[in-house]
Amino acid sequence: MRTRRNLAATVGGWSARHRWWALLIWVGFVAAATFAGSVVETGEMRSYEGANGDSRVAEQILDEANYKNVAGEVVFVQSDTLVVDDAEFRAAVAAVTSAVNGTGQVEHVRTPYDAEPSPVSADKRTTLVQFDMKGDGETADERVQPVLDAVAKVAAAHPDLRIEQAGGASANKLIGEAIDQDFVRAEQLSLPITLGILLAAFGALLAALIPVALAMTAIFSATGLLALTSQLLHVDSATTNVMLLVGLAVGVDYSLFYIMREREERAKGRDKRRAIEIAAATSGRAVLVSGITVIVAMAGMFLTGNGVFMGFAEGTILVVLTAVVGSLTVLPALLSLIGDKIDARVVHGTVRVATRGRVTWRRILGVRGGESRFWHAVLSPVLRHPVLAIVVAGGLLIALAVPALGLKPGPTTIDDLQGDYAIAETFKSIEKAFPGGNEPAVVVVKAADVTTPAVTSAIENFKREAFATGEANEPFSVTINPDKTVARIDIAIKGSGTDEVSEHAIHTLREKVIPATLPGANVTGSTAGSMDFNDQMVRTLPLVFGFVLLLAFLLLLMSFRSLVVAIKAIVLNLLSVAAAYGVLVLVFQDGYGESLLGFQSTGTITDWLPLFLFVILFGLSMDYHVFILSRIREAYDKGMRTEDAIRHGITSTAGVVTSAALIMVAVFAVFATLSLLSFMQMGIGLAVAILIDATIVRAILLPATMKLLGDWNWYLPRWLGWLPALSHGDDDEVASPPREPALV
Repeated sequence: MRTRRNLAATVGGWSARHRWWALLIWVGFVAAATFAGSVVETGEMRSYEGANGDSRVAEQILDEANYKNVAGEVVFVQSDTLVVDDAEFRAAVAAVTSAVNGTGQVEHVRTPYDAEPSPVSADKRTTLVQFDMKGDGETADERVQPVLDAVAKVAAAHPDLRIEQAGGASANKLIGEAIDQDFVRAEQLSLPITLGILLAAFGALLAALIPVALAMTAIFSATGLLALTSQLLHVDSATTNVMLLVGLAVGVDYSLFYIMREREERAKGRDKRRAIEIAAATSGRAVLVSGITVIVAMAGMFLTGNGVFMGFAEGTILVVLTAVVGSLTVLPALLSLIGDKIDARVVHGTVRVATRGRVTWRRILGVRGGESRFWHAVLSPVLRHPVLAIVVAGGLLIALAVPALGLKPGPTTIDDLQGDYAIAETFKSIEKAFPGGNEPAVVVVKAADVTTPAVTSAIENFKREAFATGEANEPFSVTINPDKTVARIDIAIKGSGTDEVSEHAIHTLREKVIPATLPGANVTGSTAGSMDFNDQMVRTLPLVFGFVLLLAFLLLLMSFRSLVVAIKAIVLNLLSVAAAYGVLVLVFQDGYGESLLGFQSTGTITDWLPLFLFVILFGLSMDYHVFILSRIREAYDKGMRTEDAIRHGITSTAGVVTSAALIMVAVFAVFATLSLLSFMQMGIGLAVAILIDATIVRAILLPATMKLLGDWNWYLPRWLGWLPALSHGDDDEVASPPREPALV
């Protein structure tokens, strides 16, 4: 059967022959995209675009109601012995009122002694002094520091009482800055760690810098493109952080695959042009297939119907696409331009290209003649006893995956913030004293005029009926928009906001109280939003999983012309993802490792994480699988027996896959050091899955299953014989006629 020359080889060959044009086009593209990103402001999604169901309807009504953006703040005042009516307690509240008013930054101050009193706890030992920040609520965090200082002085003057400030502006000021610093630190750590591992892999500075430079230019250009595409599909502010994570991982991996193969061919004595051609035809094709697989996996997030996930899909597809294009065009051009100087290092002021004596992963792993002696030693017992290897390795992954059956998703709350943050403790104390006050249910009423006696009477009736259920309580407030067309009702509900008690309260409001008192009203808020999100995920998860698995299967089937390879790749990837879920449950839900990682378990896994991890991990883990399978298929097509092809494919890719896996694990692990528990979970989940995939799956399960199946690995039904036969190597390199896949 005649094989078709692959696209990667064609593009790589052109870039190598027209290196200056290829480099100029890439630099121009990166510059234009980056400039566009600096001129066009990224279209961040509106609040309702990240919501689902009834919550989305309510949030959209509120968003379009032209409410003044007000930042509300409170001062928590509590005593162990005094009650609000005691003189000392009154004096402390008066001091707080005078202090915040004295800053000139607040208005509408409310205390428990006013005509419309602020809340007082049931035991009368706790109250809130409520006020609003003057000016636009979006920028209130920039003006809140004088108020924080004033409250701190009052607290110091009344040591017998607990006096602390909390609210949106103060939280953004105190917590937001800390989280921003976390991300900056993570990004600053990621680059030197990546560069250090690349230095260990190549033993040459230039060879280490090129993958990082290509990944960063891909990230810059993709971020610029996002500014344009986000005008049509808005994105969450965290999208750029996800793009950095994914872009750095795939960009460096693709460069590693390409450069390592070119270096390997040069070591065999190929001339520069021939080495680049072979690298383009082999590793370049693996990069193309892997990149398309990652893009397909990311595209599955579009099917969720959730704005946050759709934005993540938009951003990650852009960064993976630019990384693939850069790898297929810029790398061959650079390698053609630089040649063997890519291995150069400076010794005593002299540039040398010789590699003798360098400590690299290839030496550490005992790579000789392009194959790793270390992985050869690991593979030997696996290939001698494949059944035992499958039972042990498969049993281990299944055992790790079992806890995933008890995974409990939960929304992001103040408990997500880990570390010594006093304001977080203040929020928890407010919630304890005034259950439901921090995360109330928000009922949205829309009418031609919500101030008419009929509507106001209905709202009063709603309050009575809601309180009568025993599932709602004070504080209760009603806010009217300037046009008097929308009334926002904030009502505290029983429970923690994340438990079954709170969820039952939302069901009661939606299914009983509102139909009887405010027909047509919508409910949002933290609890309602989480419930609607979970309902949306239940409806769309089968669709997302089916889409990703089916398209990945078809892509692998067409790439390798093997039904068995495609099915086995899907199964092994699902197994590694399930094992990662199980580790997450053990660590973050059950609390094993709390002291080691320095966090406090909430008993749940962040609700958006399972789906996010699935698409990210399924895409990224295909990198290694496609790369290794391509090398195995290349060897098989050249006449090697299946077992020899397996051994050659895995040992010859050991250095690059080990380096790539270490980079991914290290970068993801850095995100496990952040203050937000959800990002700690994401970092650990990604790192564990990649580690499992690059070791247990790659070194044991993949070769063991392929050894057992033998030539059946390449089984293709006759009715699929029309699939094109794509080249996995260089056509001129074939040592003997390529074997036809098994057709039955």
